[in-house]
This record gives sequence, structure tokens and C-alpha cells, in this order.
Amino acid sequence: MLDRVQKNSSVLVHFILKLADGSTADSTYAQGKPALFRLGDRSLSEALEQHLLGLQVGDKRTFTLPAESAFGHTDPALIQHFSPRDFSQTGIPNVGTIMLFSAINGSEMPGIVREVTAESIKVDFNHPLAEQSIHFTIEVLEIKATEEKCHADIAG
Repeated sequence: MLDRVQKNSSVLVHFILKLADGSTADSTYAQGKPALFRLGDRSLSEALEQHLLGLQVGDKRTFTLPAESAFGHTDPALIQHFSPRDFSQTGIPNVGTIMLFSAINGSEMPGIVREVTAESIKVDFNHPLAEQSIHFTIEVLEIKATEEKCHADIAG
């Protein structure tokens, strides 16, 4: 176990994400389950990692990240239009519905239905918190060195 968060640390944290209007977007406290952040694996923004570096177990930090350092800006290429025929098996969704769509590579991707007309259904695949500044409160529960993944192919 490490005494401070470093590059390539795995950090078990509780967090609260609040929006500019003060509403809570997410909270591990409310879920009763902490989150594991892995620094250096590109799953976190560089700005978020910078706020974590040097923290110790028990430290609690509050900070704000602008949209570009949190969940990014809206990418117009991630807004797609579908034909109502594409929803013949599921039925026409309502605006605001979050649905899973199959990508070409077989993975699933969530999309939010933004507009429904007789000719088209507009689905937004951007992160729901894109364009939002996020107020973080993070509490460090545990710090470990990130283990290297074993790439051996074991048959048996």
C-alpha cells in the first residue's frame, strides 16, 4: 500500500459530483459503494489526476473542473439521426429516454433520445454531463500501486 497517490496508483475513493446549480449528479456515498480510480490508464482526465496526486488516505478535497477537463464538450459527430423504422421492434422512444445501441464492433453504447418527429429520431451519444463544469468532493480511502496486467495466454 502506498502512503500518497502517485502516477499509476489505484485509488479507492468516495466522491460527490455536483453541477453548477448545486444538484448532485452522482455520489458513491448515496450508492454505498466507493469507486476505484486508476491513474495513468487514460480513464481519468489529466486535470482530475492532478488533483489526486499527493493525496493521502483520509484526505478529502473539493475542487471544480471546467467542462473540457471533466466530461468534455459536445461533439456534433456523436449526435445521430435514425429512422422511426429503426425502432420497429422496440417502439418509438420518448424524448429523454436512455437506450443502448449496438456499435459496429459489437459493443454497446448508451444514447439519449433528444428529439422525436415523424421523419427522424435524434439520439445523442455524448456523455450526459458534457458541457458541464463539475464540482468534485473526493475522499481517499485506499491507495495501491497499480498492478501490471499479465498478458500471458494460459490454456487449461
